[in-house]
Amino acid sequence: MSRLYDTVEPSVIDEDMLQRAVEEQGPKEEAGKLAKAEGIDFNDVTNLRLDFKNILKIDNLWEFTNLVKLQLDNNIIERIEGMELLVNLVWLDLSFNNIEVIEGLGTLTKLQDLTVYNNRISRIENMDNLKDLQVLSIGNNQLTELENLVYLRKFKKLKTLNATGNPFCENVETYKQYVVAYLSHLEFLDYRLIDEQSKVAAKEKYAMPIDEIIHNEEAEERKQQENEIKQKELQIHTKAYVEYLDGSSLFDSMYAEDSDGQRLNEMPGVDELLAGFKEKFLGVCQKIFEYGLSENEKRQAEVNQFWECVEEAKTENKEAGMKIIGAFFEERKRVLAELGTITDNQVIDDKIEAYQSQINELWDKLMSLELQLVDQLEDVIKDFERNMQEMVSTFLENVKGHLTQCRDLENMHHERMMEISIVTLEKVIKNELDDEITEELRMLFVDKDTIIGAVSSSHDLHLLKIDNKEDDIETRIKNWLSAMMEKIRNEEEIKRNRVRVVEINHQIDHFKEEIDNLDFLQGP
Repeated sequence: MSRLYDTVEPSVIDEDMLQRAVEEQGPKEEAGKLAKAEGIDFNDVTNLRLDFKNILKIDNLWEFTNLVKLQLDNNIIERIEGMELLVNLVWLDLSFNNIEVIEGLGTLTKLQDLTVYNNRISRIENMDNLKDLQVLSIGNNQLTELENLVYLRKFKKLKTLNATGNPFCENVETYKQYVVAYLSHLEFLDYRLIDEQSKVAAKEKYAMPIDEIIHNEEAEERKQQENEIKQKELQIHTKAYVEYLDGSSLFDSMYAEDSDGQRLNEMPGVDELLAGFKEKFLGVCQKIFEYGLSENEKRQAEVNQFWECVEEAKTENKEAGMKIIGAFFEERKRVLAELGTITDNQVIDDKIEAYQSQINELWDKLMSLELQLVDQLEDVIKDFERNMQEMVSTFLENVKGHLTQCRDLENMHHERMMEISIVTLEKVIKNELDDEITEELRMLFVDKDTIIGAVSSSHDLHLLKIDNKEDDIETRIKNWLSAMMEKIRNEEEIKRNRVRVVEINHQIDHFKEEIDNLDFLQGP
């Protein structure tokens, strides 16, 4: 089932092998000589054959980023590796090698045809990203479990499967019916068209287990869709800087690392107090959440409006520039036509001088337009930044106000917890709560200082969690605004202006060179 290499010298995929392979498969005769002389860029190669070369390891293919078809069959390859950058690969042949595991295909998302025929593969796996797979040849391997073929149900575009020659094909009829039943989207099995009669018979035989699989797949798909929806919602919430504030996340975080607080909550009479505290605390968090989403929509609307203004200004400026250039081209056409008919050198010199003055005037007009746009964009950007700073400031002011309410609730809860702790301490001292508190809780009631320290420590930790949330929100939204404004200035003010100035100068230089080389121009 595989090729031996104990008597064959393994080959390495190196520069020489790749160069020879590309030249052999490239253009012939004169075109081939020219290509060889100019050098071949591996990045331009789309098809590559490396078959029958005793290759042991796949390597050094990183330059072939536009490769569409790759043949590595009839070698002694042991592992599928070294193809991470071949992201445009559509057709891959690894047949007649010594491969034991399907792996290393995660980035080949465009792959449609995969051949691993005649290897040592014992399991179909690690192909989840091959969503476009249409043809799979995995015959003459070491597949023993028919159930493993169910893995291929996820490839909805798979139309052709060759799996003959594997151990699970020993009972040919059972193998074929199983495949046809479980992979109902197949059209060809082992290079034969699957007829409708076979499909019906297979479906009837495996009706019950397939119904169960379909049920499980549908449930899994619904779960996946729900997760995707949740992820999209989380992205929106995160963008609004209020993720998880629509639940108990902040409240729970206050107690997550607060072992003393958790024990103190076991004191008699705390249950009702804690429930009321939590309800009010979550109510404030919900207000922050809803306010955050609302403000995020306003910020996004402001950002969208800004870009509309920018594009409008650029479009108007471009149209004005095109109008100026259009008028110049008309004048250029007239001047060049006149120069083609004039024989008097003095008149020609006068015309050229006048035309050069018009070229300079064109530069002045285009640069003036660019300066106008720079000033216009600068004003728009300043207004936008000022508006965004106000919006961010207002957002933070309101969020801090709500979080102050959370601190006030914590302070009030702390006072009640302190009162209950002192009362509980007195009861513990009098042995009135022997059966009502756990041994862990009792350890806190050694004396007044110990219990006060525990309650205060718990309170401090809760306030720290609230402070951290406030700092997190403030830091993230300020960083977002700073990064956005920096990018806008770099892209719209600096980079755009430089590109436009270069364009104008290049165009003016072209017109000047054209008139300087007038002897080489043909008349219109």
